[in-house]
Amino acid sequence: MKTMKTMKTLIIIPAYNEEGSIAAVIADIRGHVPEADIVVINDGSTDRTEEIAKASGANVLTMPYNVGIGGGMQTGYIYARRQGYDVAVQMDADGQHPAKELPKLIEQASRYDLVIGSRYVESTSYRSPYMRRIGMIFFSQLVTLLTRQQFTDTTSGFRAAGRKVIDLYASYYPIDYPEVESLVYLKRHGCKITEVSTEMHRRKAGRSSITPARSVYYMIKVTFSVIMSAMRYNRTAVIK
Repeated sequence: MKTMKTMKTLIIIPAYNEEGSIAAVIADIRGHVPEADIVVINDGSTDRTEEIAKASGANVLTMPYNVGIGGGMQTGYIYARRQGYDVAVQMDADGQHPAKELPKLIEQASRYDLVIGSRYVESTSYRSPYMRRIGMIFFSQLVTLLTRQQFTDTTSGFRAAGRKVIDLYASYYPIDYPEVESLVYLKRHGCKITEVSTEMHRRKAGRSSITPARSVYYMIKVTFSVIMSAMRYNRTAVIK
């Protein structure tokens, strides 16, 4: 079994107008996992995100227009598959995911197909807004019910994927708010998933794209998508 030091690791950072935080995020990664490669998916930013990311030493893939988190992340996983990485870690560009937690995820990726950094599997200092916390609880309970595996933080975007998941995500990745639906998709394909406790911070700079109106859309759209994905999962299980 490969160790964290011997696994070829890629950090994927989707970024849209994150000029205020991207340099600090890259520097934080360099300080904690200097052996990892970094690719920033510049998702059609209109600010200096691309320029600053390149100056900070990261590889940058620039989308011709804003394709959203799903399209950006799938691009990162396609890159990871083509370059033969053992592990691909998704990490936000806004400073919410501290790089000191990366070794926890990467180490477990040698044993599991997907490792999720969770704010709630153990008590941490993170405190989310009330309505967002309600949504997190709802989706965690929904995915737990549909997959028969306990999840505490299905909306976490801090994740480490092994080769099996890299290949699956390169072939298909949900478009809108994909974190929740993608878990059911992986369970359909027999993936081993675990959560590890990680600290997270509030956004360090810029503005979140999740407005109250988008939150309502998110709840409705993702709920239907997750249920449909689970139905396909159950139908496949019956056929087998």
